[in-house]
Amino acid sequence: MARRSRKSRRLVADGRVYGWTMRHSHRRDHDGRSVDCRQILTLSPRPAGAGGPLRIVFTDGPGRYVPGGAPFGSGDVGLTQGADLNLNLHEPGSVRALLDVALARGWRPEGRRPVEVDGWLLLEAAAAVRAGDAGPVGP
Repeated sequence: MARRSRKSRRLVADGRVYGWTMRHSHRRDHDGRSVDCRQILTLSPRPAGAGGPLRIVFTDGPGRYVPGGAPFGSGDVGLTQGADLNLNLHEPGSVRALLDVALARGWRPEGRRPVEVDGWLLLEAAAAVRAGDAGPVGP
C-alpha cells in the first residue's frame, strides 16, 4: 500500500521528534507551462506548537535539477556538475543530514516563527554527511 504523500513522516534526532513532509510545487506561466519548479522539505518540531517549522527549499535553476519525476526519481535534487552532490528528499537519511547541517548552521527548533532556508546552501555539507565524509558542518 502506498503512503499518502501529504501525511507527515516521523523523524527522531538527538531526542527531539520532528514531523517532515516533502512536496513539489511550481507555478504556471501565461501560456500554461510549468515554471519555477521547487522541492520543499518541511521539518516541524513535535508535538505541535513545540516550535516553528523549517522549510528547506530547492528551486530550479542553471546547473541544478529539481525534477517532478522521470527521468529522475521523485524527491531528487542535485547539481548537474558533481556526481555526489545530490540527495533524495524522500529518504530519511537525506532529511536527517539536512537537519543536522541546518542545526549546525544556527536553526533552532524551539523558535516560534517559520524559517525558510535555501537548500542549495546546505546541499554540499548534507551530501557529505550522507556519504559519511563529513567534517564540521558549520558555516
